[in-house]
Amino acid sequence: MRIPPRFPLAGGVATALLSSLLLGVPATAVPAPAPAAVGMSLGATSAVGDICFSDLPSQAHDTLRLIDAGGPFPYRQDGSVFQNREGLLPAHSTGYYHEYTVRTPGVSTRGARRIVTGSPTWEDYYTSDHYASFDLIDHGC
Repeated sequence: MRIPPRFPLAGGVATALLSSLLLGVPATAVPAPAPAAVGMSLGATSAVGDICFSDLPSQAHDTLRLIDAGGPFPYRQDGSVFQNREGLLPAHSTGYYHEYTVRTPGVSTRGARRIVTGSPTWEDYYTSDHYASFDLIDHGC
């Protein structure tokens, strides 16, 4: 299973310290931006949560394995470009996000559960309510 790179952005204190070292001026702390505000629209800050990989339903694990393997996928729509029309995920150019179906036991249609991937940073989001909300998947827990 891939582990997406998750590098925190250098903010406030780190920037001040780096400036001090490079420019030889005293370091003054600058408050770092709130993590939810970095790279997200205001809508995304309230609509995107986090979920541990281990807390996903087993069918989501199956979908992530298929994504890593490149398929074959059970539905023809799997792998299609996700438009982010709801504006809940961080804004990126068209083609950045792709969606995949997470099977729902006892449902004969695609159901409401999806994995939405962001490329090239390999961020994965899970939605159980057909894009009304998203959780960023933490592959480290």
